[in-house]
Amino acid sequence: MPDLQSVKAAQTADVTKIKKRLNHLVGKAIADFNMIEPGDTVMVCLSGGKDSYTMLDMLMHKQRLAPIDFRLIAVNLDQKQPGFPDQVLPNYLTSLNVDFDIVTEDTYSIVKDKIPEGKTTCSLCSRLRRGILYKTASRLGATKIALGHHRDDMLETLLLNMFYGGRLKSMPPKLVSDDGKHMVIRPLAYCSEKDISVYSDKMNFPIIPCNLCGSQENLQRKVIKQMLQEWDISFPGRIESMFKAMQQVVPSHLVDPQLFDFKQLQTQDFPYQDGDIGFDEIKIDPSSAEIHKVNIVNLN
Repeated sequence: MPDLQSVKAAQTADVTKIKKRLNHLVGKAIADFNMIEPGDTVMVCLSGGKDSYTMLDMLMHKQRLAPIDFRLIAVNLDQKQPGFPDQVLPNYLTSLNVDFDIVTEDTYSIVKDKIPEGKTTCSLCSRLRRGILYKTASRLGATKIALGHHRDDMLETLLLNMFYGGRLKSMPPKLVSDDGKHMVIRPLAYCSEKDISVYSDKMNFPIIPCNLCGSQENLQRKVIKQMLQEWDISFPGRIESMFKAMQQVVPSHLVDPQLFDFKQLQTQDFPYQDGDIGFDEIKIDPSSAEIHKVNIVNLN
């Protein structure tokens, strides 16, 4: 039986490996989508949850090592939920010696006034929070707004839109706000929630619970999250394959005439690239562990 010292050494090695992977994936996302440019002021939206703490940690690491200069400013929105520990984030950010701004807006009272008791408040709360964060970004002169959504959030959103919204749409790694004035980035776009959770636990981030307002998590998203977690256990590699599919879209083999001009499609006297691949057998990625567990009939 391994002694306690050996166990701790193994755990430290695992955390080091996860940190290295997270740093690599954040760097790759930043490079792939040109998320941060020289002279940027990046407003890091810090909620007090594991994702945003990890994002700040990774961006601070990049700031120290990156060949370009950019500024970070952490921003937290205190929405005046009862019991919100308003000193946790200021104390933590002061200890890191990072610039920060705490914005206080009583959106809690607005949401409670508008949403009937027992109904989820997340939708209205999110809209109010987004507006306040955009206004804050303008006040601070931020050129980028960094949000802590990760790979699993993007997959959940894709499936939610497919199942309930009838759209093939997810969270993009980079987008322009509705008013056209702000650039939003998601540096954790390539990172798995599983790695973030382990890293957050080992780093002992001062987590603030997200249910202080008494609202229940969106039930539909909760169901999708549970389904993905079950797939990850039963079919290793499926989640990775799904995310890879989001990066390899073939418009000519979907059904959106706005995305591909089917009306003007013509025959030709030479080979047409990817013309009839729909009749081919689906190629299984040999790097996926799920290759050994393919079951077309039972997709859970």
